[in-house]
Amino acid sequence: MSSQQRLIRPAKNIYGSLRLPGDKSISHRYGMLAAFAAGTSRFTNFSTGADCASTLACMSQLGAQVKKLDDGAIEVTGIGGQVSQPSSPLDCGNSGSTMRMMSGLLAAQPCEFTLIGDASLSRRPMERIRKPLEQMGARISLTEGHAPLTVHGGTLSPIDYTVPVPSAQVKTCILLAGLQTPGETTVREAIRTRDHSELALRAFGAEVSRTAGSVTIRGPQTLSAITARVPGDISSAAFFLAAASLFPGSSLVLDSLGLNPTRAALLDVLTHFGAQVKVLNLEEKHSELVGMVQISSPAQGLGSTSISGAVAAQLIDELPVLAAIAPYSSGGIRIRDAKELRVKESDRIALVVKNLRAMGAEVTEYEDGMDVPGGQTLHGATIDSGHDHRIAMAFAVAALRATSDTIIDGSEAAAISFPEFFDLLDFLAER
Repeated sequence: MSSQQRLIRPAKNIYGSLRLPGDKSISHRYGMLAAFAAGTSRFTNFSTGADCASTLACMSQLGAQVKKLDDGAIEVTGIGGQVSQPSSPLDCGNSGSTMRMMSGLLAAQPCEFTLIGDASLSRRPMERIRKPLEQMGARISLTEGHAPLTVHGGTLSPIDYTVPVPSAQVKTCILLAGLQTPGETTVREAIRTRDHSELALRAFGAEVSRTAGSVTIRGPQTLSAITARVPGDISSAAFFLAAASLFPGSSLVLDSLGLNPTRAALLDVLTHFGAQVKVLNLEEKHSELVGMVQISSPAQGLGSTSISGAVAAQLIDELPVLAAIAPYSSGGIRIRDAKELRVKESDRIALVVKNLRAMGAEVTEYEDGMDVPGGQTLHGATIDSGHDHRIAMAFAVAALRATSDTIIDGSEAAAISFPEFFDLLDFLAER
């Protein structure tokens, strides 16, 4: 795999305001549901990441029509619940969300579908969706528990399923199969995961009920097209919020940001860490909360924090950047119950530890997390991104407070979720 490098120079401050590209998680779900619904949906601020492009490309192969408009919006004309047999495998690229969620959508369709992905996706665990889908009556063929994955779809039966590992993707997979299945399908989870799928299904007209520990959908139901603006991605915002937290006297404003309560735990953690966070202009759009966030760092800098349990599950995407800025705090960070980081686009625990040590940091690695002491001074280094977008971006942020220049090896990985990242970071950084 060819690899690009990006030079990150130390900064003096982070200052400015941004409106970020659309939330990746919401864009995946809006794109998939619009393509499955009846009618033509229109979205502004749809995610510019390669992962969401993979979802749209796969749904196009299944019969949906996707049109990019001159004003940057996209229109998706749906298939009304009846997919076309694709002439070739569905290429999910690097997107685990596409592969896992789409498998549920296809499991109730009377056809055979093969889903493939890149080398990274082909290493990620897929057994977790095979079990519930086969309990419903589909047949899923895997390659030693991984992609390539073949869905042998057909008539399904509803199930009541307890998810063993917290996963919004697995929950969504089952709900999308249940949408097309006569009767009530229930998903139970001990730790509540992000609820974008439930909210998106409701936005498209489906009835979904929720208790404290479960989600139930009655099928079959039909979906209708919507028009929506996708809120800014809080997982992408995490990198800029963390960057602003590094510099006493910083000031950053992020407008039209998605503030879904199952994702906004990041703001609570940053506040506990010592950052000064304000949320303004909060409103609800298509059941998703959207608002403006102001953040600055106090004169004494960040303190210390600990993340475990349900919060670790909710912040799984944001943990790498929180760990990457922890050496610059006074008390550091303790992360536990985050073993899921090891089966993401890379082993994110191992890569965060490796790259922190390359920059001269002291860090202790655990199977389910790490301890990163505070009060450290880091120097520049060559960072191994592992071709993982969140590792590349996390260490670009850490590099802003290093004592010398840093090179991000494999920087092109950022385009998976956030092609504009490096340019926006340069825009905010005062040097």
